[in-house]
Amino acid sequence: MIATGIGYDVHRLVMGRPLILGGVRIEFSLGLEGHSDADVLCHAIADALLGAAGEPDIGHMFPNTDPSIRGISSLEILRKVRCRLEELSVTIHNVDATLIAEEPKISPHLPAMKENIGLALGISRVGIKATTNEGMGFPGRGEGIAALASACVDF
Repeated sequence: MIATGIGYDVHRLVMGRPLILGGVRIEFSLGLEGHSDADVLCHAIADALLGAAGEPDIGHMFPNTDPSIRGISSLEILRKVRCRLEELSVTIHNVDATLIAEEPKISPHLPAMKENIGLALGISRVGIKATTNEGMGFPGRGEGIAALASACVDF
């Protein structure tokens, strides 16, 4: 059976944190706030995969109240989600995601993000795009970064 899932994540931009998207550290004056490395792209993809498999979201697997996972790499979160899906005999076919941010310029980093995510999930079909919010809303004001993702799996 083929199933699809949708994921969404958003994190606030703050001073004093590195900006990590798709496992790539991007030079920027602000980073994303969160319990983990706050990689919105990986989080949205993880939720899309878990949703496609009928599982609870990453907040259940990786609660922000667990001090043992503080600062965890979101690529590690994706690897653990992949392992969970393998336990359920779920095959990942592809993921597709969109990052929404006014700045920094994300497109130069897309190939590295695709490679990191593909390796973490054991797949070659990874789509990632970047867009702005045309100056509207919290992403448009530079207050945060959002990500949307979809995933296709097979049982």
